[in-house]
Amino acid sequence: MWITLNIWLIVTNFMSGSFIFFIYLAVLILGYVLLNDFSQLLRCLQLPYHDITLEAAWPELFIDHKGQYWDVPESISLDLSSLVSESGLRYRVGIHKNSGHPQAVNAVDDEAPTSLMPGLCAKAAFSYEKSRDLWRQKETQNDLMVKKDRGWFWRPSYDVRLKEPHAAVSGIFGGSFAAWFQDGHSPVAVELRGDGNTSSSTKKRSPVSADFFGSICYRFQHGKFRELYGDLTRIDAHLDIGSASALAKRVVNGFKSSSANSAIDPMSSPRINLIFQQQVVGPIVFRVDSRVSLASLPGKRGPHIEDFIYSLSYSLRLLQSGKVVAWYSPKRKEGMIELRVFEF
Repeated sequence: MWITLNIWLIVTNFMSGSFIFFIYLAVLILGYVLLNDFSQLLRCLQLPYHDITLEAAWPELFIDHKGQYWDVPESISLDLSSLVSESGLRYRVGIHKNSGHPQAVNAVDDEAPTSLMPGLCAKAAFSYEKSRDLWRQKETQNDLMVKKDRGWFWRPSYDVRLKEPHAAVSGIFGGSFAAWFQDGHSPVAVELRGDGNTSSSTKKRSPVSADFFGSICYRFQHGKFRELYGDLTRIDAHLDIGSASALAKRVVNGFKSSSANSAIDPMSSPRINLIFQQQVVGPIVFRVDSRVSLASLPGKRGPHIEDFIYSLSYSLRLLQSGKVVAWYSPKRKEGMIELRVFEF
């Protein structure tokens, strides 16, 4: 079990109700520890093969599927998720609370995602994943040991996740449920801010929602990522369906002429994610990530690219799967240098 606590205190409202709630929770835990054996508390928290994540941000910067940024004044979430079992079944439950109206950064013609609107939400989801290798070249002792003039030396892969050439297909099917609890029944006002202009719009959110999602993936890798040159070429292709109900509704409306001018739900469009990786030299890898939506933009027909990222990574062999990554997104006009440890 891993317990992760991520708190960003950029602008903290110390008198907010949520902050007082967490102080009260901390006092209760401290009192329990003082009055009882600490080992007993640890036994109560033991959840093998699960991750517990507590996140709080004041404010939180959120990026949607279009690459647009939104400022949420306050966001707090607590999630319990299971690790992937041998059968492929996985589940997740949690609560999430947003306070304040989300504000769009440099955008005045779009609506905020409903998940960012104020309110308290209880969420639950499950998924079933299955993978099958078309072929795979297993790692052998000869791959790990190499003979030099001074004897035998240990030579592991630069990244343990990329040590075996293979071709595989996989699929994920799952469902989600969400219940929103909010004071009042009026629609939520969303402030849109950009270039000094501020406007507002309203967007209704269903108090209870349930849906299904799915994904199909194909992976191909050539090379073992051990040699100095030409030992890694990898392609990943994903077809993702984020909302089965929205996709079905769009298909039905496609046969009705009266729905030609209706707004299209962005979740109704399947998306294709393509990842290409190529070894440059040694542990340095060039990577391209692209996300393509099969929906048409207003005034344009056919698929369009939602995001495109170039990156160079330097794998750290001592960390098994750690790397230093420098990436840049031309569409979002931003980049970053990151240290990633055990990226999955």
